[in-house]
Amino acid sequence: MLDSCQNAQERWGGVHKLIDRWLEERQELVQAFRALRDAKPAFADKDKNRDFCALLVDYVSAWHFEVSEQLVSEAKAFGDTKALELATQINPRIDDSTQIALAFNDHCEKGECTDPERFAEKLGKLGSLLRERFELEDCLIEVLHTAHKEEDALQA
Repeated sequence: MLDSCQNAQERWGGVHKLIDRWLEERQELVQAFRALRDAKPAFADKDKNRDFCALLVDYVSAWHFEVSEQLVSEAKAFGDTKALELATQINPRIDDSTQIALAFNDHCEKGECTDPERFAEKLGKLGSLLRERFELEDCLIEVLHTAHKEEDALQA
């Protein structure tokens, strides 16, 4: 999972400071996920759990309130109907994963992370969900970046 994050940063790195910062947050989230997953038992380390949940909430919030809005605004500014259509299809799936991530956070905040098997199962499902989410986010960024980069090159 971390390797794909590094590849994404290499591909999108200079597009916009907002996306750069957000991709750094993604790497932090992945590292925190791994630390939590590898802890034995994972739920026992309340600091790692709390740190991971804080990063998780910050990450999904940044996509929803900053990155996605910026990408949609950029697509509108360029009249990029293809990207806007794709965003209309993909963003609801990303929003669904946001709800699941927030539910995971709520579950942990309520102190319901005491059963190691159940927690490991929930964490595993969240890991799969995040992997899919990263792919969807990267798909939107790629469509916008490629289309707008080509358009900027033609105007230069």
